[in-house]
Amino acid sequence: MEKFFATCPRGLEQVLAAELAALGARDVKAVDGGASFGGDLALCYGVNLESRVASRVLWQAGHARYRGEQEIYDAARALSWPRLFDVSRTIRVNVSAIRSPVKSLDFVTLRVKDAVCDVFREARGRRPDVDTANPDVRIHVFLTHDEATFYLDTSGEALFKRGWRSRAGEAPLRENLAAGVLKLAGWVAPTPLLDPMCGSGTFLVEAAMMALDVPPGANRAFGFERLETFDAKRWRAQQDRACARRRPAARLPIHGSDKSGAALALARENLVAAGLSDAVQLKQMDVLDGGPPAPSGVMVMNPPYGERVASEAELAAFYPRLGDALKQRYAGWTAYILTADLRLAKLIGLKASKRTPLYNGALECRLFEYRLVAGSMRRTKPLTAEDGDENKNNN
Repeated sequence: MEKFFATCPRGLEQVLAAELAALGARDVKAVDGGASFGGDLALCYGVNLESRVASRVLWQAGHARYRGEQEIYDAARALSWPRLFDVSRTIRVNVSAIRSPVKSLDFVTLRVKDAVCDVFREARGRRPDVDTANPDVRIHVFLTHDEATFYLDTSGEALFKRGWRSRAGEAPLRENLAAGVLKLAGWVAPTPLLDPMCGSGTFLVEAAMMALDVPPGANRAFGFERLETFDAKRWRAQQDRACARRRPAARLPIHGSDKSGAALALARENLVAAGLSDAVQLKQMDVLDGGPPAPSGVMVMNPPYGERVASEAELAAFYPRLGDALKQRYAGWTAYILTADLRLAKLIGLKASKRTPLYNGALECRLFEYRLVAGSMRRTKPLTAEDGDENKNNN
């Protein structure tokens, strides 16, 4: 059984672990930043193709204890890299660490690269070229205080790059984070779904792909296709089986709106690129003025914040009005608001039933859950930072 590690946006580790188990992974263990698991290379292909939450799937190539840079070099030098990829492939080495005693990760990166090249020079009489921008093969090294683990990246480009996005809007939400939010919300079709500030349509596309069982990796290539172990026949069969489950893009109870016509046009463009334009219903509408498309359902949104377009003053005025609109018009709905602006919790004026820390890339965010019911949802006092954390582990 091979050993793998799948990375994911921080905060989604348990969601990823459940997804991996459902895909057939063995010995799944969630840790900070991802989940380790076991299986064969066919499983690795399947996780890359079908995981909606993973960012990368790393295949463990070696493991050793070390005390300094020389032992890391020796461990890398002992691995049979030519069995894994051809000398004609370009490479990149990435090193990350937690509590490692090494003085320079850049120096360790150089030493691992040297070790890989030395192995090839001895075995093939030449060394692979380095390409830090667009390599054929990515080698990852993870260091703890006394252990070095070597991985091959089987994904290539990060898995959130599905291949459907025609153009990105401002500060786009990563696709796997959007999928993770939908899973945290517990949304499944045919429950109505609404994104009233849909921007480029990331939530809408991911929801439609989930509802129609579209493999998120169906329209892209992967790093494992460049490895010597690649089994093209098995991979084609796996693709065929996954794509055969895809349901036709019929009309779904998935609704998107935005007050910006330009944003809505971009969402429509992305839905067309994903082959999902018939599945999602779009409408130009301001969230402060519109109403729900159904008596109950799930609302998801990623409103603008300081990292994106609105000014501080505009946002401070917007959040209370958003809270009023949700309370007055959306009783029976559950709203999930993802934001990096932690003032929202204080200014929206509603009591959050859950608060989950998440990351959109390096940007720290919070996912607030609001169960919208008829009658007062108002807090009797402003939400403090301590109040904001009271429910963050209730997931």
